[in-house]
Amino acid sequence: MRKLVFSINVSLDGFADHTVAIADDELHEFFTAQLNTIDTALFGRVTYQMMANYWPLAPKDPKSSKSIIEFANKFNAMPKIVFSRTLQNVSWNNTRLIKEDMVREVERLKQENGGSLDIGGISTIQTFMKLKLVDECWLLVHPVIAGKGRRLFDGVNDRRDLKLVDTKKFRSGVIVLHYLLSK
Repeated sequence: MRKLVFSINVSLDGFADHTVAIADDELHEFFTAQLNTIDTALFGRVTYQMMANYWPLAPKDPKSSKSIIEFANKFNAMPKIVFSRTLQNVSWNNTRLIKEDMVREVERLKQENGGSLDIGGISTIQTFMKLKLVDECWLLVHPVIAGKGRRLFDGVNDRRDLKLVDTKKFRSGVIVLHYLLSK
């Protein structure tokens, strides 16, 4: 049985926004290592469009560092699923579009053999948190106070106990918190 996990950058005041991340080589190396445990990436429409507009082009960008290129190559090659009722098609390689019943699809995928399923996107994470389908999370807390944005756990109203299983500190001051979630 596969696990449903997410890894996300958050500010110290709890806002989840890729623009608050300290996007250095150490961060990209961490996320590349995370991909070694992931079998399929799952997104909502907004996150998919943001990612699909950047990562397929990153390996050819002369400004991309070696760590960005390594992450992009691995990420671009892996299977991806986007959940959207409004998208008509998807163009990023190895991507499937699911228009109906994302919950049933995730429950089905979790029953298969393979690596973990990774969720991307705040709304998608919130949906699966509310349904208690998330098995673990990696919060990368950046030493930044954003002051505004979207909070990661808004709308998650039921108490969820988490078990801290690991921590890591980056040179930039980012703290990685790895949690298992109770059911």
